[in-house]
Amino acid sequence: MGTAPATGRGFGRLLVTVYGILAFAATGRSAYQVATKLDEAPAAYLLSLLAAALYVVATVALARGGRGRWRTVAWCAVLVEAAGVVLVGALSAVVPELFVEATVWSGFGQGYGYVPLVLPFIGLWWLWHTRPGQHAPATAPDEPTEAR
Repeated sequence: MGTAPATGRGFGRLLVTVYGILAFAATGRSAYQVATKLDEAPAAYLLSLLAAALYVVATVALARGGRGRWRTVAWCAVLVEAAGVVLVGALSAVVPELFVEATVWSGFGQGYGYVPLVLPFIGLWWLWHTRPGQHAPATAPDEPTEAR
């Protein structure tokens, strides 16, 4: 069986870099909001902090991902991230009063140039593309089949 490329190599390096930038930006913004004005919009600011934590976990897991536990962590983090941005994005559009202040995922990540909406789906594609066994060499059958 062939080996799958690590998730942090090739195109994965670019993906990890973008995740890292988003993790840094979301962590800085949400940490500031939680530290200075949590009482204004606790749900929104804590949700942004959760999103930032997921970006950090996804960044590390994608950078370290191979066949083991880090790949599983990456799958979980990116799936939760995808579900979160779709759910919060939809809720913020349909019931905007739920989010007094914007979160990272409000408006499907509008405040971050929609990167939070697109990135998890690219991450999921990359995890699928680099899955173990994907790049296994084709083997010839032991015996040729007879034509009828």
